[in-house]
Amino acid sequence: MTTLLLSDVLPRILTIALAIGVGVTLANLAVEFGAVEYIAVLSKPLTSPANLPDEVGTAILTTATSTTAGYGMLAEFRESGLLDDRATLVAVIINTFFGFVQHIFTFYVPVLIPILGVQVGVLYVGARAGIALAITLTGILAGAFLLSDRNVNPTAMDAVEGPESEERTRREKVRSALERTWKLLRKVVPRLAIIYALVVVLIESYDIAEALDFAAPLSGLLDLPPEAIPVIAIYAVDTTAGAVAIAPQLGDPFTPTQAVIAMLVGGVVSFAFSTFKRSIPFQYGIWGAEFGTKVIVVNTVMKIVFISLTVGLLLLV
Repeated sequence: MTTLLLSDVLPRILTIALAIGVGVTLANLAVEFGAVEYIAVLSKPLTSPANLPDEVGTAILTTATSTTAGYGMLAEFRESGLLDDRATLVAVIINTFFGFVQHIFTFYVPVLIPILGVQVGVLYVGARAGIALAITLTGILAGAFLLSDRNVNPTAMDAVEGPESEERTRREKVRSALERTWKLLRKVVPRLAIIYALVVVLIESYDIAEALDFAAPLSGLLDLPPEAIPVIAIYAVDTTAGAVAIAPQLGDPFTPTQAVIAMLVGGVVSFAFSTFKRSIPFQYGIWGAEFGTKVIVVNTVMKIVFISLTVGLLLLV
C-alpha cells in the first residue's frame, strides 16, 4: 500500500500542486501588475452577458491551458468574496468548454483520433466539443437570468489587489502574489492529499468491474451490437483502452455513429467511477466538501443531460 501511495498518489498531488501554484501565481501577478484588465477584455462576451465581473474572465481563459489553475483562480475569487456560491457555480459551468479545449491538443488530436481514425475520431471529438459548448452557453444563459449585483462584490478585489498597488515596488508586488499563492496552497494541498489517498486505497480494495454490470441493457435500448457492452465497460474505466477496444470493430459490427454512441454511453457510465476516483479528490481539495459536492453535482448533471441529448440526436440521424 505504501508503494501505491508513493507511485500513484504522491506524483498526482505534486502535479496538481504545481499546476495550482504556477497558474494562481501567474494570475496573482497579472492582478498585481494590472494585466488582468487587458486579459479580461477578451472574455467580456462571456462574462458580461452572464453578469460576472471581468476578473472571472481571466480564470475562464486560464482554464483553456490548465483546468487546475482556472479552478484555483475561481476558488480564490470565492474566498475573497468577489463571487458568492451561485456566481461561482455559473462560472464553473461556463468553464466547461475551455476545459475541453486543452484536451483537444493534449489527448484527442494526438491520441484518440489516431486510434479511432479520422472519420470516427472527428465525429466523436466534434460531439464532445458540441456538448461542452452547449454547457458553456447554458452557463452564460443561467448567469443572465440568475445573477445580479447581489451575487458579486467588486470591492472584494481590494483584498486581492491590495490598496494603492501602483505605489508599491515591483518586488513588493511579486511578494504579495507569492504570499497569496502560498496561502491557497496551504489550504488546498493537504486536504487534496488526504482525500485522494483514501480514494485510491478504496479503489484498490474493491472490484470496480462488478459495478458496471448494469450497463448491459443499454445495448438493446440504443440498438447497439452486443459487442458494445465490453466496450462501454472498458471505456467507462479508461478512455484510451476503450478506444483501442472499439477500433478493430469499426465497420463491423460498429458503424461510425454506433461507435460514437457507445463511447458517449461509456462516458456516462464512467461518471460514477471518475467522480469517485478523480472529481471528489480534486473538487473537495479545491473547494472543501460542502461546495465541492455542489460543483460535482452540477457538472455531472449538466454532462449527463447534454450527452443524453446528443445520443438521442445521433439515434435520429
